[in-house]
Amino acid sequence: MSKLLLTEDRGAVRILTLNRPEKYNALNTELTQALVTALEDADRDEAVRALVLTGAGSGFCSGADLGEFKDLTPDNQVKVLARADLTTRAQRLLQEIAKPIISAVRGPAIGGGAGLAIGCDMAMAATDLKFGYPEMKHSVVPAIVMTGLQRHVGRKAAFELFSVGRLIGAEEAFALGLFNRIVEPEDVLESAVGIAEAWAEKNASAMRAAKSLFYRVTDLPFEAAMTAGRDVNALMRAFRDQGR
Repeated sequence: MSKLLLTEDRGAVRILTLNRPEKYNALNTELTQALVTALEDADRDEAVRALVLTGAGSGFCSGADLGEFKDLTPDNQVKVLARADLTTRAQRLLQEIAKPIISAVRGPAIGGGAGLAIGCDMAMAATDLKFGYPEMKHSVVPAIVMTGLQRHVGRKAAFELFSVGRLIGAEEAFALGLFNRIVEPEDVLESAVGIAEAWAEKNASAMRAAKSLFYRVTDLPFEAAMTAGRDVNALMRAFRDQGR
């Protein structure tokens, strides 16, 4: 694995750590690709039952590395589209992988970093959180992360966050439903690992089906969502027979 993305296994829990602390773990192409690869590898690894995503140092992720923007120009559309595809893949994988994942977030979680933080199935915030979408201040549209933001909060709150670009703290982010819990910075990783360890004790087949169903019903009409739930309900006895 790239030195920019560290992995650590604690039993059935895999911790993925964005490792550019001198840049507040800004997402350049190499780190983004490493994250995509790590998520795909963890999803295939039967020994991994749950994941934690965190950042090295005093920040979670400051978003896209603006230093790469000089090469992402209109006359280089192949490179622009390749980077957009990679960024989209990283954001989507958090929900598409079968394994549950929780973010452990302290300090800055900005732009694409904010998207990664709330894109996980659960999110743990430290009291020193600085969360927001300031892209418009740099004449950049937060296009890829906008979908996740709008689905997590009401439309008015989402529009304010990306259009005004102000950063919010842990208490406001928690009140908006963006994070599950708030803890002290020194406790954020271990608190997230505790959640992941509890997930790892669950029946893997049941957890996989539950996560898949959870995101499917979000986008289905009520009748179709209930039908999908009925179908999974019919499989539950098979999950029990399989044990862990």
